[in-house]
Amino acid sequence: MGSPEREADFTAYVRARQASFARFAYLLTGDPHSAQDLVQSALAKVYGRWEHISTVDSPDAYVRKVMVNEHTTWWRRQWRHRERTDSELIRVHEPAAATQPTHDDDLWSHVRSLSPQQRAAVVLRYYEDLSEAQTAEILGCTVGTVKSHTSRAIKSLRATMTEVTP
Repeated sequence: MGSPEREADFTAYVRARQASFARFAYLLTGDPHSAQDLVQSALAKVYGRWEHISTVDSPDAYVRKVMVNEHTTWWRRQWRHRERTDSELIRVHEPAAATQPTHDDDLWSHVRSLSPQQRAAVVLRYYEDLSEAQTAEILGCTVGTVKSHTSRAIKSLRATMTEVTP
C-alpha cells in the first residue's frame, strides 16, 4: 500500500476531479455505467503511479490519456474485463449518471455513432475544449491525425444529420 500522505493526496485529488472525469468518461462511452467503470479502472491505474503523476505539470491530462487508452482497449476487445475493488481510494462517490451533461439528444446520438477514435477526438477538442496538440498528446498520435479524425467526424456528422433532417 502507500503512505497515509499519499493516500490522502490521491483521495483529495479524486474527490476534487471526479465529476470532471465522470463527465469525460460519459462522453467517451455514451453510457453512464460504462463511464463509471472506465473512471474506476483508470483511477486504479493512476493510483499505482500516483507519486510520479502528482508531480507532473498536468495530472488531469495524464488521467485523461489513461482513460482514452483504457476505453480504446475496451472497444478493441470482443469482451470487457471489469475490475472490481473494495478500496475506498478509487471508488467514485457520485455516479456518472448524476453528472451527465445536458446536450442535444439528436446530435449526441450521431456523435455516439462515430468510431471510437473519432468520438474521442471530437470529445477532447469540442467538449473538453483542448487544443489539437493537447488532444494529440492524450490520444498518443500526431496533430495531423487529430485533424484527420475531427475532419472525418464532422463530415460524417454533417452527412448523417443532413440525411435525417426533413
